[in-house]
Amino acid sequence: MEIERLEEKGVTVVAVRGVINFGESARQFSSYLADLLDAGVPAVLVDMSGIDHVDSTGLGELVGYLQRFEKEGRRLALLRPHRRILSLLRLTRLDEIFLIFEERSEAIEALQTSD
Repeated sequence: MEIERLEEKGVTVVAVRGVINFGESARQFSSYLADLLDAGVPAVLVDMSGIDHVDSTGLGELVGYLQRFEKEGRRLALLRPHRRILSLLRLTRLDEIFLIFEERSEAIEALQTSD
């Protein structure tokens, strides 16, 4: 799994490529999100367009960090999950708790902090 980070208009965009599943990739992803949370990042957009597969462990990490971000008044959203992953999010009804975007510009606008 590879993770690339960039900042766009006050939103941290995290592009993930590969697989997020039980084991090292889930730990790596979790550690990365924990670092962003500890750094006080106000909004994170996880670009999922490069993710091939997410298992229940990966989904659990996403849900856990969504709750942690929201508890601190911050935002976490998903961008362009593949059709298979989107189907899984719908099946588990996680599409009802996550902000999910198809367009990056729309996601950035929705997540920008209001000063």
